[in-house]
Amino acid sequence: MKLKAFNIAFAGLKDGKHDFEFELDNEFFESFGYEDFNSAAVVVDVELDKRSTLMDLVFKGSGSVNVNCDVTDETFDMSVDAAMDIVVKFGDEFNDENEDLLILPHGDYQVNVAQYLYELIVLSIPYKKVHPGIEDGTLKSDVLDKLEELKPSDSSEAEDDIEMDPRWEALKNLKTDNNK
Repeated sequence: MKLKAFNIAFAGLKDGKHDFEFELDNEFFESFGYEDFNSAAVVVDVELDKRSTLMDLVFKGSGSVNVNCDVTDETFDMSVDAAMDIVVKFGDEFNDENEDLLILPHGDYQVNVAQYLYELIVLSIPYKKVHPGIEDGTLKSDVLDKLEELKPSDSSEAEDDIEMDPRWEALKNLKTDNNK
């Protein structure tokens, strides 16, 4: 995928606010080597506020990505809602070490926002992806049935019924003897 489509040419723009819209699909994320999404349909609005010495970029993304549940491996659409701000200044050389500040060399006329779009969406996805049907109890799955079947019984009742091994009783006495 050509990432040139994510260039914002700011050199010919007047001072003030300008809006750009980018549609991100699975091919976009695969171009970064990210293959955790089965499919993606995300729209990111970028507002560029150009001033004489700097620019503000405000990213607002919304849409959905289809992912596998980490518990049941069932696929589901997870909604995405993310926002990020970046200040763009001009300096002697390119520097993107600070996550909130981008320094472009004097004379640059465009900025590529593909990396920022990628990070905005990928970092908004929770580490553990759980199907909403698990949380509200509506999901019917063989995996959930098996997990429920293999769930350990209440161990506190079982421990009361079992007699203590006399060797452990002797160890308990050693512990209490030292405290005298």
